[in-house]
Amino acid sequence: MANIASQIKRNRQNDARRQRNQAARSKMKTLSKKALQAAEAGDADEALKFLSSAQQSIDRAASKGVLHSRTAARRKSRLAGRVNSLLAG
Repeated sequence: MANIASQIKRNRQNDARRQRNQAARSKMKTLSKKALQAAEAGDADEALKFLSSAQQSIDRAASKGVLHSRTAARRKSRLAGRVNSLLAG
């Protein structure tokens, strides 16, 4: 455990950021899974609604620094491709 005041504060800040980042990642993954599940079930309206929400969540995570911008673009592209292929097939 740290004895220096600045390090104690830094540990508090890191913990708060970790929790915020974890919440953003969890929301992003949950929405992505819901979009895929709706597409597998053949419900196009629900799938597209969750796809849009998931893409917004991914963009939000990228803007907050949780994800790199290129990682976010790749995830959005792959998710859209999977949803579209499931709905088409």
